[in-house]
Amino acid sequence: MSYEKVDQANEKVVGTKQTLKALENQQVIELVVAEDADPKVLHKAVKLAESQGIPIINVDSMKKLGKACGIDVNAAIVALKK
Repeated sequence: MSYEKVDQANEKVVGTKQTLKALENQQVIELVVAEDADPKVLHKAVKLAESQGIPIINVDSMKKLGKACGIDVNAAIVALKK
């Protein structure tokens, strides 16, 4: 379900830096996080999303998340934008 949601999203940002920037600008409606990603890398973005009350969806695979984003590399985190 969540992979399809990412695939069909009109606006999304992939990666920690871009996600943090979008969160700081309050442009995010939902966060998708891969469970096999390093929690240390995602910690700041996840905490910021939690403080803003943004729903966080966990998916099982960075590889599948990257594929859902249409990229050929793994993706640890994706922000769905407003």
